[in-house]
Amino acid sequence: MNQIFRGIVGAVTGVLSGMGVGGGTLLMLYLTLFSEVSQRTAQGINLLYFLPTAGSALVGHVKNKLIEKTAFFWSAGFGVASCLLASWLAGKLPIDWLRRGFGVFLLAVGTMELFRRKSG
Repeated sequence: MNQIFRGIVGAVTGVLSGMGVGGGTLLMLYLTLFSEVSQRTAQGINLLYFLPTAGSALVGHVKNKLIEKTAFFWSAGFGVASCLLASWLAGKLPIDWLRRGFGVFLLAVGTMELFRRKSG
């Protein structure tokens, strides 16, 4: 039964990732809060999880002509550089700092979403 539940969590977070909602964030919460996976291990799983979900979402976005090439190249370039720096930094920081930082990030994003004005 536990494996079925894990499969359901993977499917739901995959669908949310494909929509750009942040399924990886929900996967991190599931892994650390309910599966008792360490923060660093959950981060690694989330990174591996991101590859196929992002790849399949990218195919759909390219097919629907929703990719702006200039923005893509700038984002990808700075994203790779930031990722390298952040992964090095995450290996140096204490686990408690990573957990607290992730919690603050979730609270900030949630608060911004609650008070964001919808564009019409």
